[in-house]
Amino acid sequence: MGKSNKYKELKSDDTTDPEAGPELRKLKRKDYEEELARLHVELVQLQEWVRREKKKICIVFEGRDGAGKGGVIKALTERVSPRTFRVVALPAPTEREKSQMYIQRYMPHLPAASEIVIFDRSWYNRAGVERVMGFCTEKQVEAFFAAVPSVERAMVDSGIQLLKYWLEVSPEEQTKRLESRINDGRKLWKLTEMDLKSYSRWHDYTRARDDMFLKTDTAWAPWRVAKSDDKKRARLNIITDLLKQIPYETTPRPKIELPKRDKAHGYVESDYTSKLIPEVF
Repeated sequence: MGKSNKYKELKSDDTTDPEAGPELRKLKRKDYEEELARLHVELVQLQEWVRREKKKICIVFEGRDGAGKGGVIKALTERVSPRTFRVVALPAPTEREKSQMYIQRYMPHLPAASEIVIFDRSWYNRAGVERVMGFCTEKQVEAFFAAVPSVERAMVDSGIQLLKYWLEVSPEEQTKRLESRINDGRKLWKLTEMDLKSYSRWHDYTRARDDMFLKTDTAWAPWRVAKSDDKKRARLNIITDLLKQIPYETTPRPKIELPKRDKAHGYVESDYTSKLIPEVF
């Protein structure tokens, strides 16, 4: 197996309360980056195994606005190939898509051999935002709940390994994160009118989440819940858990040496200084 059994206890920020539990202590950036780098090596091993064995893996990330899905996905994919790790984040459905069978528009994006597909929100929009915000009827929601376990069973039976993660954020932390989107110019694009409407419906979303778990948590496609108030811990915990769920093996690699470069054979470097961009920094 390519997986390491070494999961060291990470140190926390010395400026925080030493009596606080791990979930209340902030990780030191150095320790976080070291552990993330180790996990990135394992993700590359996973990638090579998926390519070699032609495996099909589908990962679903769900959670409230501000739960940290984007950060987890970025941490998960920043050191691997986008040709193997493919992120799917579908926009609102078109009029044509609205007339289709609900889950139909997601089907073309499911993984083929040698692919890992990550859904940044998925068909579970129907059980969450669409239900809470009134974009579908309760009859449509119940039809979804009746169908989705069978659809996911068909996915698994076809050879897809399906992993479903729910990121759980507290109301206090969600407020903090959404407020930061208002005040940080780099995050303005993350805050939509829908986010603001959804924010006021905390308990409606909670009831919808509980109903979703009750009706779609199956033996072949169980939900896995991650606390995400601490973004760094959530990223490390989710990637670690994901690696444990997939029985990948290390791909043997021959020793690699760089070949010698060719000779210039009289070539003279061209003068392209007029094409250089200004060196402002």
